[in-house]
Amino acid sequence: MRLTGSALRVTIFIGENDTWHHKPLFTEIVHRAHKAGLAGASVFRGVEGYGASSLIHTYRLLSLSEDLPVAIVIVDAEDRIRAFLPQLDELVAEGVVILDDCEVIRYVGRGKEGK
Repeated sequence: MRLTGSALRVTIFIGENDTWHHKPLFTEIVHRAHKAGLAGASVFRGVEGYGASSLIHTYRLLSLSEDLPVAIVIVDAEDRIRAFLPQLDELVAEGVVILDDCEVIRYVGRGKEGK
């Protein structure tokens, strides 16, 4: 798969403990993005943050936070990302979903022989 030029990036901010049918929500989002054929998805675990609750979650407390912020980033062509948004509407009950225009300089996926 090749993707260059104008694209759309969706970033989903949720909590690490958010779940969908007893499994991590970030896992469900990544698996659905994969099933939808999107170019790729990455999950990033934050070290500190807060959201609508205004409760700060951090790894620095003596009793380590078990609900650190998580960001899932997906980049693909605009039409493919927009077609995926209804699934995010279904999955993300608490969190923030952000869309950004971006430019992909170079994206070339590995073939199955590269695994």
